[in-house]
Amino acid sequence: MHGALHVAKTGLSAQDTQLKVISNNLANTSTVGFKKDRLEFEDLLYQVRRQPGAATGEDSQLPSGLQLGSGVRTVGTQKLFTTGEMQVTGEPFDIAINGRGFLQVVQPNGEVAYTRNGQLHIDGENRLVTSEGYLIEPAVTLPADVTNLTIGVDGTVNATIAGEPDPQELPQIQLADFVNAQGLQAIGQNLFIETAASGAPLIGVPGEEGRGIIKQGMLESSNVNAVEELVNMITTQRAYEMNSKVISTADEMLGYVSQQL
Repeated sequence: MHGALHVAKTGLSAQDTQLKVISNNLANTSTVGFKKDRLEFEDLLYQVRRQPGAATGEDSQLPSGLQLGSGVRTVGTQKLFTTGEMQVTGEPFDIAINGRGFLQVVQPNGEVAYTRNGQLHIDGENRLVTSEGYLIEPAVTLPADVTNLTIGVDGTVNATIAGEPDPQELPQIQLADFVNAQGLQAIGQNLFIETAASGAPLIGVPGEEGRGIIKQGMLESSNVNAVEELVNMITTQRAYEMNSKVISTADEMLGYVSQQL
């Protein structure tokens, strides 16, 4: 295969993957707590025709050599955990994390996952759950005849019960933090699970040891910047077109040679 054809092929594949990442970011501009992805590229191995620094004489050497690259590949995606814009909803079951940290969620298989989506609900047993019906951890069960629910910035939960002057204290909401949050594995449904790269969760009180605080009646919007993604999409399109032009040019060159021989 012509060398330029192979290099351009890797460029087309990389830009196609980039467009997929951009489209996923744009599709989730309205997803509560969504964190955008950034694709990472790296160049492929080089063919060293002339070694830099190789001796060309008794007192002379090559200043740069001759190295030919073989293209590009996508090496990974990076989650950007910058805090999204806070939207005031006024709903008592809506909470937003302002800063670092994740809510803990118990999956149907019993394993704990982590989320930034604080759009909570109550199930048939008066327990706080996610939109998928998954319990938060530690579980918070509201007593009957609750007239008001207050969630403090440190995760303390107090419920006012009809006919009782003093509010009832419920289990405190805790946050999990990670040494390397970008090492978490996204599994959909606004959930992440820990991996060897993320390290074990560091669970504690909101507002302590670098964790963010909880804001009741608010939701964290997606941190996707639609204008930035549209600009990236245009850049990706132009890069794709240029790699396609390389293939056309290499094809014309090969066609010319075949006609002349």
